[in-house]
Amino acid sequence: MALTPAEQREYDSSFEGEALPWLDDVYRFALSLTRNEADADDIVQETYLRAYRSWHTFERGSDARRWLFTICRNAFLRTRERARHQVELEDGDVEAVASQVAENTGSASGDDRLLTRLDLGPALSQALGRLAEPFRSAVTLVDVEDQSYDAAAEILGVPIGTVRSRLFRGRRLLQQMLTEYARDAGLPTPITPAVAPGATPQPHR
Repeated sequence: MALTPAEQREYDSSFEGEALPWLDDVYRFALSLTRNEADADDIVQETYLRAYRSWHTFERGSDARRWLFTICRNAFLRTRERARHQVELEDGDVEAVASQVAENTGSASGDDRLLTRLDLGPALSQALGRLAEPFRSAVTLVDVEDQSYDAAAEILGVPIGTVRSRLFRGRRLLQQMLTEYARDAGLPTPITPAVAPGATPQPHR
């Protein structure tokens, strides 16, 4: 049904007031997904075009940023559907991931102390850009955009347990990359006990 001029003005004003303030946030999220500025611009343009066309479906007073993130994520998936290769983790994978990370990265407490000595802004941004999907979008939503697990699950269209699994893996991978950055910067790193070839690492007690 066509809108009257007054209704159209109200429609436009509502969209501008509630959706446009989140433009930078949506762009940042799109960039974290695409890792390419031109592609991110395209995704943001499509996101806002779709949002404007379906603004009548938006529930006034609800979380506009979450709504826009969902549209942005869907737009990204549509444009990458053919080339998308994602690794899905289920809840049961968490223990296996934890075991592997503990074996490969050494003492977490030592790494944490090391990382506190660095200015990690640029390194974190670079590491996040290198993080593979689907871990990058989960970390970006929860740790960068401060979305709740429930909100991230809704935006990504997955169960909350899958969000937790992806966050667990993504955060560990980021920690590993940042620790490597610290070593490259010449800072002393925690010493991981050597394990002879073929030997079985002993569990920590």
